Amino acid sequence: MIEHKAVISGIGASDIGRRLQRDPWDLTVDAALAAIADAGLSVEDIDGISTYPGAIGSTPGITGAGTEDVRTLLGLKPRWHSGGMEMAGQLGSVVNATLAAGSGLVNHVLCFRTVWESSAQLSIGSRSSVMASALPREGLQWMKPYGPGYPTHGGLAMQRYMAESGATREQIGQIAVVARANAALNPLAAYRDPMSLDDYLEAKMISDPLCLYDCDVPIDGSIAVIVSRADSSAIHRDQAITIQAMAAASGLEECGEMMWARTDLKPSDVDMAQLYDGFSILAIKWLEGLRLCGTNEAASFVEGGTRIARDGQLPLNTNGGQLSGGRMHGFGGLYEACLQLRGLGGDRQIPSNPQVAVVSSGSDTFASSLVLAGGAAAQ
Repeated sequence: MIEHKAVISGIGASDIGRRLQRDPWDLTVDAALAAIADAGLSVEDIDGISTYPGAIGSTPGITGAGTEDVRTLLGLKPRWHSGGMEMAGQLGSVVNATLAAGSGLVNHVLCFRTVWESSAQLSIGSRSSVMASALPREGLQWMKPYGPGYPTHGGLAMQRYMAESGATREQIGQIAVVARANAALNPLAAYRDPMSLDDYLEAKMISDPLCLYDCDVPIDGSIAVIVSRADSSAIHRDQAITIQAMAAASGLEECGEMMWARTDLKPSDVDMAQLYDGFSILAIKWLEGLRLCGTNEAASFVEGGTRIARDGQLPLNTNGGQLSGGRMHGFGGLYEACLQLRGLGGDRQIPSNPQVAVVSSGSDTFASSLVLAGGAAAQ
């Protein structure tokens, strides 16, 4: 498999938080330089750039830099670059980078995701208000006449899932409650105050049955990873993370089917999951789509929160996810997975020291995922 010919050699993060009011280019440079140094490389070694969504944004602060911005900022001389909204999930930029490095087209690709949504909303307005005022396009034409904003499709998806599976808010709420418990141990998390299941159930309703704590948190920040050729002698091989399988598909189940077909590993081999939770219902659907539990069984699987806790059967979103950690569109989960596989999770390190992780991004219409493993690249 081509993904076996590439590794994640470096990771880096800028300051991350609510309304930092820092230049997003500045944040991008901080994360990029940190990742390059972490890999043991220099700026001159980077010959590829990959990002989502590129320099073209749809809502306030959704993008902080494009490939051309980063090329200029860092003085890079890339042989290859990729960036754009029409990508298979936000981690599609890492999938593309893996294809480029694994094929030998490039040696080291800088992948990054930068947002400054919380600062942008101070002056431009929220995502929902901007979308509500936008010209009807794609799915918006069905929502604009009724006035709903961005969270509507999350509420409808949650309604349908509850109707079909018999799931309750008390069960689904554990996604948010466990995420908040994990975020309390993450100094980069947006929300760290304790939250109980009662707090969740009593929260403001946004799009019934989706409440405030079912929605991810807009933040400012940048995360970067370096994808390198697996045979590179320039990287720190003792900390490189292997890419066991990857997938990009139009649908969560299709994404899971593709990914598991590309590896001898099985869902039962996964030690932790960093799953996309733009809304809590998406994490539920990813659990099923990646076959980490059975169809219509995810709500029962997470009930009580013990199975998905850091010391549980399948630790989930150990950095707080997007619900409490902040909306980094899959890159937050990827960064966290690499930290955990290296044993560098600090106070939130999974006690069992995981060796295999699955990371996902996107939803039913555009999805991407990776299976990662630590340690093997050093052999």
